[in-house]
Amino acid sequence: MRPRRFLPSMSLLSAFEAVLRTGSTAAAARELDLTQSTVSRLVQNLEQQLGRPLFERHRQKLIPTQAAHAYGRDVSRALDLIQRSSMELAANPGGGTLSLAILPAFGTRWLAPRLGAFLVKHPGITINLATRLKRFNFAAESFDAAVHFGADDWRDADHLKLFEERLTACISPALLVEHPIADIADMAGLPLLQLETRPNAWDIWFAAQGAKPLNVTGMLFDQFATMTQAAISGLGVALLPDYLADIETVEGRLIPVLKRSVAGSGSYWLVWPQSRANYPPLEAFRIWLSRQMQADDGR
Repeated sequence: MRPRRFLPSMSLLSAFEAVLRTGSTAAAARELDLTQSTVSRLVQNLEQQLGRPLFERHRQKLIPTQAAHAYGRDVSRALDLIQRSSMELAANPGGGTLSLAILPAFGTRWLAPRLGAFLVKHPGITINLATRLKRFNFAAESFDAAVHFGADDWRDADHLKLFEERLTACISPALLVEHPIADIADMAGLPLLQLETRPNAWDIWFAAQGAKPLNVTGMLFDQFATMTQAAISGLGVALLPDYLADIETVEGRLIPVLKRSVAGSGSYWLVWPQSRANYPPLEAFRIWLSRQMQADDGR
C-alpha cells in the first residue's frame, strides 16, 4: 500500500514541475492554461502535503530550494514516463512497447537486420531503440533491457548470453597493396586502430597468432563504425568483431589479415532489471533472441 501523503496528485506535480522548469508561476500558468493564482495555490498545496517548503518567497518570486531541484528531477522523469506510456498505449493498445538500449554497431549491423522477423511474429509489439556506450542505472532510465558487452556482471540485472565476441583484423585493399602482409613481422610499422572499450584487444589478437604484441600506435575510436570507416579509408588495420568483419570482407571493402576469428575479451548479453523480468514484450523478445542464437549456432 502506498501512503497517499507521498502520492501527490498529477495537478500538484505538474504545477510544481512547470514552475521549477520555467522559473515563474506566470510562465507555468501560461503553459498549463491556468491562472497564476491557481498555480501558486497548487504549489502551496504540494508543500503542505509534503510537509516542507520547496520554494523560498522573495518579493513575489519563487526561489527553488536544493531539495526542490532534487525532487524536481525525479518528478520530471516520472511525468515523462507517464506521458510516454500513455502515448504508447494510445498508439498500440493491443500489444506493448519494448525500449532497448543498444550498442551502436551491434544494433545497426547485427540486431536491426533481424528485427523484422521478430515484428512479423509479434505485430502488436513496438520496439524503441536508443544507443548507450556505457552501462547505466535502470532505475534512472526508462529502458526495459539493454545489450551489454563484457561479462554477466551488470548489477541488479538478469542476463541472457547472446554470443562471444570473435575478432578479425582487417585492412583495405589499397593499403594491403602498399604494405603486403604474409606473417606477423609484416605488421610492424602499420597503424593499428584501437577501440576505447577494448584496450587489450590487439594483445589478445597477437597472442592468438602465436606472437608477442607489437607496439600499438594507431588512432583511438569510441565506436566500431568510425573505426571501420577509417580502415576502409586506408588509415590502418582495424580489429573488428566478426559480425562486422564478415560484412565488410564479403563486400570487398576490407580484407582479413592472418588468422581469422580469434576469441575476444568478452561476450554480448541481453540484460534487464529484475523488476521487468515478467514484462510480456520482454519475455517474447528473450524467447525470440534465444531461438536466434540456436539458429546461428546451427549454421
